[in-house]
Parts: sequence; structure tokens; C-alpha cells
Amino acid sequence: MRLVQFQASAAGPRIGLEEKDGGNVIDLNAFDPSLPKTMREFLERGDAALAIAKRAQESGQHILPRSQVTLLAPITKPEKLICVGLNYADHCQEQNVDIPKDPIIFSKFPSCIIGPCDEIIYPPESSEVDWEVELAFVIGKKGKHIQESAAMDHVVGFTVAHDVTARDWQLKNGAQWLLAKTFDTFCPLGPAIVTKDAVSDPHKLGICCKVNGELVQNSNTSQLIFKTPALVAWLSRFITLSPGDVILTGTPPGVGFSRKPPVFLKKGDVVHCEIDELGAIRNKVV
Repeated sequence: MRLVQFQASAAGPRIGLEEKDGGNVIDLNAFDPSLPKTMREFLERGDAALAIAKRAQESGQHILPRSQVTLLAPITKPEKLICVGLNYADHCQEQNVDIPKDPIIFSKFPSCIIGPCDEIIYPPESSEVDWEVELAFVIGKKGKHIQESAAMDHVVGFTVAHDVTARDWQLKNGAQWLLAKTFDTFCPLGPAIVTKDAVSDPHKLGICCKVNGELVQNSNTSQLIFKTPALVAWLSRFITLSPGDVILTGTPPGVGFSRKPPVFLKKGDVVHCEIDELGAIRNKVV
């Protein structure tokens, strides 16, 4: 299933299912008015909510034409928005650094999340804004001290993320990683949370980024050093993972600041981030 948040009128956000990538949307709130209207609350209801969504998918009812729907970020206001650094073997080679022995963890604030077609605001505080396409996974079941063998039981699905980064701030005064990563609009997500049963293998997917149509990142999630089960087990040693938490798994090579000379985004640029089977997000810089 392709779980989405959407808006079709002035009534506010609702939850639904994309019939296919870019297809019509099934209105889950119309199918069952008892369902919440935010994805985080939906996921907190666990398997029971997913079962209702499955029945809605099979019913063929409450289908909205895509032309009447505006997709929002598939989840907003998660409890945690966690990121992993230097997690692609080919990206480590690009940076000329050793492969980490343990996952490198940092975070973004949930307030920086925007939708799959929303605009990225270029902050006046930076002049070196960079792109980073990433595979993200979403937690569907609460857990702490999760064994790697059981980790996927706690994952509901996967989505496309863009970890926009202000490089001048990332390297300022030693390392202002949080500030560099969490300017408003610096985390486009979407277009959907694709449930794990609908993904052939999340660690064998093509992943790419284009800027103004030019291919700048092109790799495969097989290059991930710490894959989803390892990350769930590692993170849950330190923190309780909750339904709706979003984890960005790192970016492949091809980022702007690693180019010679470095290249950064500018106002007017359009960034297209895409992952096989999950879909694409397309955001203009303004």
C-alpha cells in the first residue's frame, strides 16, 4: 500500500492510499470516519488501522481523481526525525574517509518537513545550500532494545527524503550540524509511505537526484553500510522508537560540496529526488 496525507478541499488534511505512484487516491477517512486524519495517529493504531486501509483498497470505493488532490508530506510532526551520516560505501569513498564502525547519528527538527512538491526556501543566512537524496523508513510499532532479527516488525514502510543542508553552517565553528540541517523546509518527504510488503527489497533500489534535469547523484541502496534492521537495533539501544518516527538513512555520492569546484543550489533550481518503487519528490528552491 501507498499511504499518503492529502488535501482535497478547505476541510484540512486527510489520510488516503495512492492506487499507484501518481495515481488516484482512496479517501480513508471517507471509507471509515473513525480513522484519525493524521498519519502519525493512524500509525499509532497499528495493525488494526492498516487492516482498515487494506479493506478500503479492496472496496473500490471513495476514489478521488488525482487532479482533485494535493499530496502533503506523508507524515508530519513525527516525534523524532533522525538522520544517519556517512552511510553509503561509495559516499565514504567520495569523501575519502573510513567506513564508520558504528552508525553516525544526528537529527533534524520535524518542523522542517514539507511535502513532495512544496517549495524549499533558500535561507538568507546561507550561501551554500546542498542536495542529499535519501531513503527514509518510518516506524510503525513502538520498541526499545529491539533485536536486529525482529527489527522489521517495527517498520511500517519507506519513503523518499531530501536532506537539504547548508554546508557553510555544517562546518561553522567546528560543526553546526543541527542548524545546518534543520532550516525551515529542509526536509521534503514523499510522495507516500510505501508499506514494506509492497517493496521488493529496500536495500536493492536505485536512488538518484537531479538538479534542473541534470543527474547529480546515482547509486543503489545496496551501497548502504548500516541497513534498516541494523539501524533500528542500534537506535533502540539508546531511545524508544515510536510510531511515526522517521529515519533518514544517508546519502550516496554526488553531493554539491564534494565537486571540484563545489556546486550549490540557487534560487530557481528544481531538485528531483527519486527511488525505485517508492516514487519521486520535486521541489523548487525559492
